[in-house]
Amino acid sequence: MVAVTTEAGDVPRPFALGRAIGQWLDREAVFSWLMMALPLIFLFALVGYPFVYGIFLSLENRPVAQPGVFVGLRNFIEDARDPVFWQVAGNTFIYTAVATVLKMVGGLALALVLNQHFRMKNLVRAALLLPFIVPTVLSTVAWMWMLDPAFSVLNWLLVHTGIADPGPSWLGNPVLAMASIIVINVWRGLPFYGITLLAGLQTVPVELHEAAAIDGAGSWMRFWYVTLPLLKPVILIVTVFSVIFTFADFQLVYVLTRGGPANATHLFATYAFDIAMGGGQLGRGASVALAMLPVLGLLIIALTNYTRGRE
Repeated sequence: MVAVTTEAGDVPRPFALGRAIGQWLDREAVFSWLMMALPLIFLFALVGYPFVYGIFLSLENRPVAQPGVFVGLRNFIEDARDPVFWQVAGNTFIYTAVATVLKMVGGLALALVLNQHFRMKNLVRAALLLPFIVPTVLSTVAWMWMLDPAFSVLNWLLVHTGIADPGPSWLGNPVLAMASIIVINVWRGLPFYGITLLAGLQTVPVELHEAAAIDGAGSWMRFWYVTLPLLKPVILIVTVFSVIFTFADFQLVYVLTRGGPANATHLFATYAFDIAMGGGQLGRGASVALAMLPVLGLLIIALTNYTRGRE
């Protein structure tokens, strides 16, 4: 059997076709799109479709197990007239702002400590990850027992030290309930901050600290003028991610307080779930959930502009 050749007469056509395909795949643009194809399909299937469907639901009056009726922006108008919605918005912003600041300050301090040389450093770093890797529901149930009015270890300590008798109702008081979920969120988020900022500290050149020390700069001056400026991009990125995760938090709050007492700990995610699943109003629930979108969108735009500015 004679192989079919190209016009040049010396290269078989199958080999020429394979070489052409190989050259096409070697192009940077083609290779980049092939590498992004699977993640893009994954994002569209698990993020894009639910997001678009959520927008569609928010424009309908859609009770559970009934066909929807298009109502336009009526759900958003009802949200704006709902006093509980504005209480939920305030709760979400307070929860996110306070928890993010505490995690940022505590995580930076933790990273600075872990960046030092001491015995059993690797074991301490591994133990630091425990709050982050333990399932949220499991750790929240443990905190629920710790904050229980009858079995709380915190109340036991307060009573036996004479500080309070009886101990406070941590999850029954609006202020204490909000403080409790903030503390638990900070406890769970500190490892994310600490490990990420520790990785950023590893990239700071030691020569810069040595040069600053030769010039007479103390520990505080070296941190403020050498470490912190070089660490700012990492701090910004980890803070934006933390704000997104905290702003859309659901598991911790829903398992611990279910939004109570008297809606004092309801966040956008938990309130939307209660309206949609508990109240059976899928359209209203979707509109409340979409109220998070403008804030998160502004954060992403701010991060993109900051990154482009540095480039």
